[in-house]
Amino acid sequence: MRYPASEKIEIIRMVEQSHLSVRRTLEKIGIPRATFYRWYDLYRSGGPEALEDRAPRPSRVWNRIPDAVCQQIVQLALDSRSCPRGNWPCASPIPRVTSCRRLRFTACSRLTT
Repeated sequence: MRYPASEKIEIIRMVEQSHLSVRRTLEKIGIPRATFYRWYDLYRSGGPEALEDRAPRPSRVWNRIPDAVCQQIVQLALDSRSCPRGNWPCASPIPRVTSCRRLRFTACSRLTT
């Protein structure tokens, strides 16, 4: 369950002001200790703004072909008309990162966008 920043701050204040131990207070609230301490560390280092939700997406894509390599692949595809349709690039100096069909699809989709 996702909590808005305002609720996270309220939970942090509730735990800080509780006469019970942190573990017991969190048990009563139903918040895992690891989650609470992650929020607490964010709150102490960045203030209330650090508790705002962020988009759950990676900051970079691990398998993206760099644009320079993509252009080389496209150029190689345009230059090598003698290769059979499913097996190009036959003699590519570029390491074979993925299947030829996938490279062709990636190169074509980048050219059209």
